Amino acid sequence: MLVIENGIVLGGMNLNPMKVNIAIENGMIVEISREKISSDHRIDAKGCIVVPGLINAHVHTADSILKDLGDGKSLDEIVKPPMGLKHKMLENTKDKEIIEASRASILEMISAGTTTFIDYREGGIKGIKLLKKALKDLPINSIILGRDPIFLEEDPSTTKLRNRIKKLLRFADGIGPSGFGEITDETAHKIVEECEKWDKIASIHVAESIEAQKLSIEKTGKSEVERAIDAGFHLLIHFTNPLPRDLRLASENNVTIVACPRSNGMLSTGIPPIAKIHDKNINLLLGTDNIMFNAPDMFREMEYTLKVTRALKRGYFHPRDVLKMVTTNIHRFLGKKIGCIAEGFQADLIIVEHLSKNPYLSLINRSQSKNIRYVIIKGRIVKR
Repeated sequence: MLVIENGIVLGGMNLNPMKVNIAIENGMIVEISREKISSDHRIDAKGCIVVPGLINAHVHTADSILKDLGDGKSLDEIVKPPMGLKHKMLENTKDKEIIEASRASILEMISAGTTTFIDYREGGIKGIKLLKKALKDLPINSIILGRDPIFLEEDPSTTKLRNRIKKLLRFADGIGPSGFGEITDETAHKIVEECEKWDKIASIHVAESIEAQKLSIEKTGKSEVERAIDAGFHLLIHFTNPLPRDLRLASENNVTIVACPRSNGMLSTGIPPIAKIHDKNINLLLGTDNIMFNAPDMFREMEYTLKVTRALKRGYFHPRDVLKMVTTNIHRFLGKKIGCIAEGFQADLIIVEHLSKNPYLSLINRSQSKNIRYVIIKGRIVKR
């Protein structure tokens, strides 16, 4: 049994600071107590904050082969399938290079305190297999959402489409198509139907740009968000440019949103209205998105998120709510026992030097990879 003692623990779903000791056994948190816990295997966390491991809820690790390419090009020129820069590069890069670059980025995430990531994987089943090879023997928790080129067809055969979705779901944890600029409403509905049958995640990119929203309304009379909710998707990526009705629909339909503020800022598509989303009590996660133009570092994502949100709001936004977006809010979406320091939860946590008197701002404003003393995933120390 491993015991962590003497640190300031941000515990429970509300991340309340507590002076408690934590006992870990068989990969799980088995006891949290103010009393001393007997064990020969212990970590002295004096002068440190003990916080749940960070969750990167939207990342494309294969894009690691494209770092900083395409700067100054439009969103469509860079990432719109099948002719975007990233898709052409992925097609023309050797498998070994993709695996090595992806693995390097995953190791970078671990060193920066990320213990779980959700990857949106291009390339069908082959792309999923490449990621699994990159993940071999690495301790991090991964959730892989696949996609298939058939999704881009104007009028695919229903039987063929369903078969492709089923094949993907044998290898992946769900489906994550690019967006309604590339897929039809019929394809979207079939993706969600099959994911529900398999009890897997159905996610889609929506409202990343104003142009995409306008095109959707011109074409169908509905915003991308309306179409996603009509199809039954419950994990929406970006939500950068929602209409007022979109916010209300998301709130009423138990939707979880993954915002990617640094990515949107880099691509000049706007900043997600995080304060408005929060005020509607919509569950909110954060992701670093494409590694081609963002380091997969959740500390940097949190700091950017907090500061641009306060700037847009022209008022106070609590840093604890930003920290929840990369920790405890994942439990609200998945229902699994991860993302929280509580008895019965998986022991994924990081121990970080306490750099200021405010534990939330110490993490968000001041912490870097070098300030992490320990990364613990499934009860195993993977960095010290």
